Amino acid sequence: MLERNRYALKEWAILQQVLASGQETLLVRKGGIHEKRGGFTIEHREFFLYPTFVHQRKEDLLPLFHKDLDAIQAVAHDEHRLELTHYATVEDVRQVTDLGLAQSLAGHHILSTTAIDARFNYRNNPWVHVMVLRVYRLARPIALPVTESYAGCVSWVDLEQELPTEGAVPVLTDAEFAVRLDTLRKLLAPVPAI
Repeated sequence: MLERNRYALKEWAILQQVLASGQETLLVRKGGIHEKRGGFTIEHREFFLYPTFVHQRKEDLLPLFHKDLDAIQAVAHDEHRLELTHYATVEDVRQVTDLGLAQSLAGHHILSTTAIDARFNYRNNPWVHVMVLRVYRLARPIALPVTESYAGCVSWVDLEQELPTEGAVPVLTDAEFAVRLDTLRKLLAPVPAI
């Protein structure tokens, strides 16, 4: 893991919460509305998780997580302040072009079937990126002002300065993560890693 990094990946606060709890290690991504031409790409293999509070909808989540979303939405969030609490490394990534395979990952993420279908077919480009993340809790939260350059529906944010990762600890033990990674790699075996 890098000692310092300046990149962050925007992700729904509910998904970040589930990643932070260790319940999930998988992200299914297509990209933000203002993504570069061609859509989402894996620009960085390590990054801070940047929680976002827009576009989170119950219908995009499995019913089990509706109460968690309600709790997140019930808290007032300062749109001018960002708090980073977790860091992630990409341990495996695949571009899945088979909707059936994307849907077969149910049970390994919190997105509804409808949300997977919508992401897969977004902008009539039938694919999604599937990332297996190793998530780390930072030694202490890092509070930053939200600048204009962080705004918008984009996935990647270039932070104004490099931030430390020293003292970050994995949310899952090595053994727990190894089992998850092995299971997901077996499910994704038909697709070459990128």
